Amino acid sequence: MSTENEGNAVPAAPSVPPVPDAAPEGTPASAPRGAAPEPTPHQQAPGEPAPREPVAPAADQTADQTGRFPESAPQYPSSQPQPQPQPQPQPQSQPQHGPAPEHAAAAPPRAADAGWPPPPPEYPSYGSYGGAGDEGVGNGGPPAWGAPVQGHEPRPPRKRASGLITAVLAAALIAGGVGGGVGYWAAESNDDGSIGSTTVSAADAPKEVKRDAGTVASVAAKSLPSVVTIEAQGGNGEGGTGTGFVYDREGHILTNNHVVASAANGGDLTATFSNGKKYNAEVIGRAEGYDVAVVKLKEAPPGLTPLPLANSEQVAVGDSTIAIGAPFGLSNTVTTGIISAKNRPVASGDGSGASNSYMSALQTDASINPGNSGGPLLDSRGAVIGINSAIQSAGSGGMGQSQAGSIGLGFAIPINQAKNVADQLIKTGKPVYPVIGATVTMAEGGEGATISAQGEGGSPAVVPNGPAAKAGLKAGDVITKFNGTPIDSGPTLIGQIWTHRPGDKVTLTYKRDGKESTAQVTLGERQGES
Repeated sequence: MSTENEGNAVPAAPSVPPVPDAAPEGTPASAPRGAAPEPTPHQQAPGEPAPREPVAPAADQTADQTGRFPESAPQYPSSQPQPQPQPQPQPQSQPQHGPAPEHAAAAPPRAADAGWPPPPPEYPSYGSYGGAGDEGVGNGGPPAWGAPVQGHEPRPPRKRASGLITAVLAAALIAGGVGGGVGYWAAESNDDGSIGSTTVSAADAPKEVKRDAGTVASVAAKSLPSVVTIEAQGGNGEGGTGTGFVYDREGHILTNNHVVASAANGGDLTATFSNGKKYNAEVIGRAEGYDVAVVKLKEAPPGLTPLPLANSEQVAVGDSTIAIGAPFGLSNTVTTGIISAKNRPVASGDGSGASNSYMSALQTDASINPGNSGGPLLDSRGAVIGINSAIQSAGSGGMGQSQAGSIGLGFAIPINQAKNVADQLIKTGKPVYPVIGATVTMAEGGEGATISAQGEGGSPAVVPNGPAAKAGLKAGDVITKFNGTPIDSGPTLIGQIWTHRPGDKVTLTYKRDGKESTAQVTLGERQGES
């Protein structure tokens, strides 16, 4: 066993005298200094056998770095003590029975020696040195085999992994050569057509990758050609960008009122399709209260494909949604989400503060930003369920358009309501609003919508012979439900009323002097903006 000392300087070990590759059997090594020379073969008497006992190794013949002597060095006899060898300067190597190779440092191991390297020699038991400071074995004896001699620490054993590393490298080179040869053979075979490749190149891939019906990619690919980016520029320099979609084959485009309001009374209005083609357009009609507008392409191209319309009454919370628009001017942007809520009361403005719109909106978490306004909100089939109209913005703290980004609170006008308004605008150019014939307070948040004490300009709050008056409603009554839907404010009541048409019969629940009652009301109408 060898002891490895790290961090200590190790003196160079003396070299080993060269030994002939095939020394005659029984030829001894050099005798130690001070010992009587052994008789050589020519000095022995005739017929006298050669001595069989090995002799001590030469003083200048040292163990190699594995802790073992060279193969030709004999062992000490266990019965005859020998003096402790002392380090000596390296002597000149003496030739032994013939010339030795000039550069041979040690006899190479022979293949026939299966037990190479041999075990370390067994040292005889020495007497006590008795010297102070000697670190021997027993009573001051010589150092144990493999233990470092004071002042002469052994060199760390040489690692023998080089042979394994060489073998691994050789194997890798051989494998690389074989692999290269096989690859070359396969390439050559493929060139002549005898062996086909198992891979498909990009050139062999389908020209068009088809998406399964109902996937977002499929819906977007089918819907994008029917969505336009609207640019409105007023005569006073005001304007903006929004979105619209093809409503019919005649070239009518459905969008928000606040998208086209700046160009409604003289200005430039264009609609750009997803293929990049741009067309001039004009406003046919707009409804400020609904925030719905219809524009028409002046020279509509043939082959227009209107987007199909769904029934927004059948939408359920959790349904998938797809929004298409031009947020911040980025045309043809597709985002996805779900229906987060229904019948959400929303009051929004057109940006000028001149008018407000009220809706019982579909709420979605699809990413909607300024520029998405007027664009379609689609279901998973690609049918329109609403028109994206407003967002809740953390930057503005209220409803409506803001330069703050989406926080996942977007609101769309239900398509059933928008369709009713669009048909009226295309037909007459003017909106028609259903009414109950009573003025209510517009304070938001509370226990209901309270009928005011008086109307605008000092007029009666309840219109004489109007729908509310015929149902027996009076000023001060608090309307708490509309067809069973809770009402918490005037804007919420208006939003619910405008989801219907004039002539529809509805049920109002109200409180008077703390007593709850119901009334059947047939909705009246109001044409144009008041």
